[in-house]
Amino acid sequence: MRSSPTLATSRPLQILVVGGGAGGFFAAIVCAEAHPQAQVTLFEAGSQPLSKVRISGGGRCNVTHACFDPAALIQFYPRGGKALRGAFTRFQPKDTIAWFAKRGVTLKTEADGRMFPVTDNSETVVDCLTQAALRAGVKIYTAAPVSRVTKENDYFVLTLKSGQEVRGDRLLLASGSSPQGFQLAKSLGHSVEPPVPSLFTFNVPDSQLHELAGVSVESAKVQLFVPEGKPIEQIGPVLITHWGLSGPAVLKLSAWGARILHQHRYQATVRINWLPTETAETVRQTLLAAKTEFPRKSIAAHNPFTLPRRLWQFLTMKAGVGETDDSEGGSASHRWADFSKQAMNRLIQQLMQTELPVKGKGVFKEEFVTCGGIRLKDVNFQTMESRCCPGLYFAGEILDIDGITGGFNFQSAWTTGWLAGQAMGASFPDAEIGAGAKAKGERVKN
Repeated sequence: MRSSPTLATSRPLQILVVGGGAGGFFAAIVCAEAHPQAQVTLFEAGSQPLSKVRISGGGRCNVTHACFDPAALIQFYPRGGKALRGAFTRFQPKDTIAWFAKRGVTLKTEADGRMFPVTDNSETVVDCLTQAALRAGVKIYTAAPVSRVTKENDYFVLTLKSGQEVRGDRLLLASGSSPQGFQLAKSLGHSVEPPVPSLFTFNVPDSQLHELAGVSVESAKVQLFVPEGKPIEQIGPVLITHWGLSGPAVLKLSAWGARILHQHRYQATVRINWLPTETAETVRQTLLAAKTEFPRKSIAAHNPFTLPRRLWQFLTMKAGVGETDDSEGGSASHRWADFSKQAMNRLIQQLMQTELPVKGKGVFKEEFVTCGGIRLKDVNFQTMESRCCPGLYFAGEILDIDGITGGFNFQSAWTTGWLAGQAMGASFPDAEIGAGAKAKGERVKN
């Protein structure tokens, strides 16, 4: 007795990912590995995916940070920390380390907690992710920008810039801070917090300061003041550049003050305490001891602190006790023996409260981070699914989440990508193949 041929009554779940950055790429891999019955297709507008991964950490890739307590970890996020609290209990830096280790990439921890591949080469991370995507069967299309998205019944329809259309059951938007990505989200009912720059350096128009370019201090307290705003402060390394101030303390300030600085067109004042572990009294006693012990030496030439020599000379000049030009074209130095009480007070102020004007912002190498994006109240952080549009998910920098420098932005991308990847292919019933259900333009030109 012959049996009748069985007709296919179900089709693979079609999952579309827009954006080939860390969050989108990771989500695509996680989804394809966790739900092999699904077909995951990723569309990247640029010529190659993972561009930020390639340049991160000066080409070394700062994968994550060695902070393994979710409650402590969220303190490094000026925006989004509260939403990430639960997310980090499900996928945090320990899980990132294990994920890469399982695929042959070992990470190392540096003194400041940043974690890099032991190869010190971002291509190690890029190759790992690329190979994982290929093994999992993720289809990747580059130079494939999406110009429009609509939802028709239970399907999402992507219209590529080429005019081709692709249909999918679930859609992940992970397009970073791209204006087009925000526009796609808005067309599906989402609100967007206006994006503004985060993680940038300060332009300080002080030619004498610029002459100290390259001077760094391991620990300084930097306070940021803007009109009608509360001061913000950070303690950490500071680097003087030929345009102003940089270093971890300044970059952290730029992140925490991103919105208020934008509102004031990056016009502000910074106050720097170069000796944050000292008190005014201990500084005074150190200066008095130098005056007693070295009365014949010039103040500018004898530095009783561990500050860089050029910085000390700059501060003595600002306090009016450094080297000055005399009337005959030479130079004259203030000696410790002539160090008055008034001069001491001025020098203490410069050491502990140097004030400098901020007139604009620079950039942090080639790594651009923004605050702003999809409003977090409209996203379910258990699954990263939209509360406004069922079947729509988000991951990475498109969300109104940003961390300070040190691997925190990548970690939020890995975490949100993992959550979305796990959820997108789950609990989806078999669907009949009907007319028009088959994806159009499945073979997109790479």
